[in-house]
Amino acid sequence: MQAVLLRTEKLCKTFSSSGFQQHVLKNLDLSLMEGDFTVIMGSSGSGKSTLLYALSGMDKPTIGAIHFEGNEISKLSNDQLAIFRRNHCGFVFQQIHLLDNMSVLDNIMASGLLVSRNKRETAGRAKQLLLSVGLNENSWEKFPSQLSGGEAQRAGIVRALINNPKILFADEPTGALNSAASDSVLDVLTEVNSDGQSIVMVTHDIITALRGNRVLFLRDGVIYGDLQLGPYHKGESIERLERLQVFLAEMRW
Repeated sequence: MQAVLLRTEKLCKTFSSSGFQQHVLKNLDLSLMEGDFTVIMGSSGSGKSTLLYALSGMDKPTIGAIHFEGNEISKLSNDQLAIFRRNHCGFVFQQIHLLDNMSVLDNIMASGLLVSRNKRETAGRAKQLLLSVGLNENSWEKFPSQLSGGEAQRAGIVRALINNPKILFADEPTGALNSAASDSVLDVLTEVNSDGQSIVMVTHDIITALRGNRVLFLRDGVIYGDLQLGPYHKGESIERLERLQVFLAEMRW
């Protein structure tokens, strides 16, 4: 039986500028289950990334509560949230943010050693993960600028996984990639999810969204739709696409 990993209560986020208030998230009640691959969709300005940042502790809600494994994280201080993210969360973004002056392996080691002081064990896990995403020894000592976009993003996923996060957050992870590179990155995410990794991903791309087992649709800061797609299998892509297209049409997207 799946356990609730993240839960929100009446989650609101308001931004103020020059006396004007913009209500981006509005009274969201949401439960995310352990092991799910949850996709968040919606038009620009719907609140997708704002919700992702709130769930991950990168930003605090204006009103409401966020519970992680039963513990409220929305009341933590900024320093406490930094420790929470380091110990429990992994992040993959459209812009990969690997350090240009460090090799691929050193980039990953730098993240791993923030949590573990055992350099040998961290190096072993880093190399195992790199191999698992199709990056062999020839790429480990390369600098990020020497990698293709797909290779760099796969390295970014390894960096996000190095500390065994409870949950992986991805914000448009394939947005800057061509279709072949996107497929390779999505295959990695699908594989780690099949091994039990919880994932929350924001995307505007239908093909990318097919990889999730659950799709949430946001409009004007409110969850308008919630589609259960079930586990992803390549042989069911056409039927899965049709279901998602019908859902999105109902959402008037």
